[in-house]
Amino acid sequence: MAPSAPVLAALLLLLTVSWAALAAVAAKANAPPPTTGWQRGAHATFYGGADASGTMGGACGYGNLYSQGYGSRTAALSTVLFNDGASCGQCYKIACDRKTDPTLCKPGVTVTVTATNFCPPNSALPDGGWCNQQRPHFDMAQPAWEKIGSDVSTGIIPVIYQRVPCARRGGVRFMINGHDYFNLVLVTNVAGAGSIKSMDVRTSDSTDWMPMARNWGANWHSMAYLSGKRLSFRVTITDGQTLVFTNVVPAGWIFGLTFASKLQFK
Repeated sequence: MAPSAPVLAALLLLLTVSWAALAAVAAKANAPPPTTGWQRGAHATFYGGADASGTMGGACGYGNLYSQGYGSRTAALSTVLFNDGASCGQCYKIACDRKTDPTLCKPGVTVTVTATNFCPPNSALPDGGWCNQQRPHFDMAQPAWEKIGSDVSTGIIPVIYQRVPCARRGGVRFMINGHDYFNLVLVTNVAGAGSIKSMDVRTSDSTDWMPMARNWGANWHSMAYLSGKRLSFRVTITDGQTLVFTNVVPAGWIFGLTFASKLQFK
């Protein structure tokens, strides 16, 4: 016995819905990856030479970037990204923006850089140049730029970028400079968010934490007399994680030394 017209209509509707569902699954499987988190509208230049020797030092105070473990995958940030030094140590994944001009880009490549310097506005130009007050811009170490740019003669490329967690080898490090009653602590090799929100210090003969203040870049200072005392640091990074580095600096320390911890952020 042949099916009635209502039954045929129901079967036809079921087949249509099934084919539509299969088509949706196939389309989803073949779709490009989501771009959530990527920011557009930025550009990248380069500096420091082919060996990145001109990138050493900088506004974050890291000094020799190779000895600190950062190497040549670094960048100077424009004003809006640098945030008066609060962004020092942050990591950014950067790709050349092929939608703007594919001839400028190496396809399918990204590079992750650490913020180690400041790219200031150019006061000789009416708008402040590429690193003006409003524009997000990366002045990358040349070896990092060459990972994504097709030709150094172009000088500048459009990029997309996003903040990513920093991956570091070993623990957080503390280098103490300054003098009695002024202790300047450079904090390096910070994983996770990479940048520091707040920092405190405590001596072994006290139970009280003393707040430290950002002096410049990744340097934090204390105005207390700490010379020669065993020191602990409490560090909070900008994603809210806090670690206590108990007695990371031994008694009898002297200025100019670096002390490596066994703790690291995630």
